[in-house]
Amino acid sequence: MEYAYAALLLHESGEELNEENISRVLDSARVPVEESRVKALVAALEDVNIDEAISAASSSDVAPPADGGDEEEITADEGGELDIDEDDSSDEDGEDVDEDDEESLGDLFN
Repeated sequence: MEYAYAALLLHESGEELNEENISRVLDSARVPVEESRVKALVAALEDVNIDEAISAASSSDVAPPADGGDEEEITADEGGELDIDEDDSSDEDGEDVDEDDEESLGDLFN
């Protein structure tokens, strides 16, 4: 990630994207420089229009979330407190969770 940020920083400042400049930016940030990664980055960005890539990545043409029923509704009550309404009782893998079977955080330290 640091390598991509170095390239973006050089691009934004109008400096040439080359191995020497990227290495200097990384050195300045005290990031260990791997010459092979620097060479690969420079080669990968050789034919890329960075301005177009940035605008494509920050485009607002993003699809709305699908109606899957497992979204949370977040609202604020009159006192400004957030009320989070969870629609389902499944874990990260989508499997049903029985709340009685779950260990509480405190149980992990006993």
